[in-house]
Amino acid sequence: MYFIPIILLILILIGLGIFTVKQQTAVIVERFGKYQNVRNAGLQFKIPFIDKIAGRLSLKIQQLDVVVETKTKDDVFVRLKVSVQYQVIKLQVYDAFYRLDNPYNQITSYVFDVIRAEVPKLRLDDVFEKKDDIAIAVKGELQEAMNTYGYDIIKTLVTDIDPDEQVKHAMNRINASEREKIAAQYEGDAQRILIVEKAKAEAESKRLQGQGIADQRREIAKGLLESVDVLNGVGISSQEASALIVVTQHYDTLQSIGEHAGSKLVLLPNSPTAASDMLNTMVTSFTAAHELNSKEDKKS
Repeated sequence: MYFIPIILLILILIGLGIFTVKQQTAVIVERFGKYQNVRNAGLQFKIPFIDKIAGRLSLKIQQLDVVVETKTKDDVFVRLKVSVQYQVIKLQVYDAFYRLDNPYNQITSYVFDVIRAEVPKLRLDDVFEKKDDIAIAVKGELQEAMNTYGYDIIKTLVTDIDPDEQVKHAMNRINASEREKIAAQYEGDAQRILIVEKAKAEAESKRLQGQGIADQRREIAKGLLESVDVLNGVGISSQEASALIVVTQHYDTLQSIGEHAGSKLVLLPNSPTAASDMLNTMVTSFTAAHELNSKEDKKS
């Protein structure tokens, strides 16, 4: 019975001395307020009432987002969001725990310092184009400073660039105007191409139309020549044959006009004796011309 309290006391002391450390975590153990050692993942033991857990540090990659407002070279205020990914170096847990009271404030201060030194050298458009260069500059400065405190800077990213609202509206208007200008140029080019192609098509149409008219008249001339030859074969002179053909075409024209209802074409002269008068006039003209040519041939 006397051993039961002793056994219970031992079990309590063992319970107070046993602790576990999670994966990717480092535990700092102090003895009488002085650094003793670092315990890693697994089941660990400490001396009760003598050793104590001073703190725990995560060995995972962590991210800190820092928003910095500064001014560009062309006097535009802009807000930049910088994401810093960092990790405690396993072999420097002591430095990471004891040398920095607040690593977040330290990283934020360096980010502010670098951003406000780099961005004022650039115009607003260059800030957008060279955000990767800004991120590299931030990482270089942080890496050099934080390594001595047991922190490794994995990556820095400029994740957002937010100019003043009025500046954004002005940039959008400039962009819209530029696109409208390009669209107008394309529309003008398209209209010019349509006009040129239409003119080419009309020119080709006129050429083909003229060629068709020429071919038509050539065929009509051949037909007239054949008709004159046929009439000459039956004893009708060339002058009379020509007059007869003209009269025939005159009546063919009248017939063609009459076949279309509502035709507004008027053929002058168009009296019943018009064809007879025209025939007599043509025969007289051809006869006079023939006699004149015969006299000139005799003189020569």
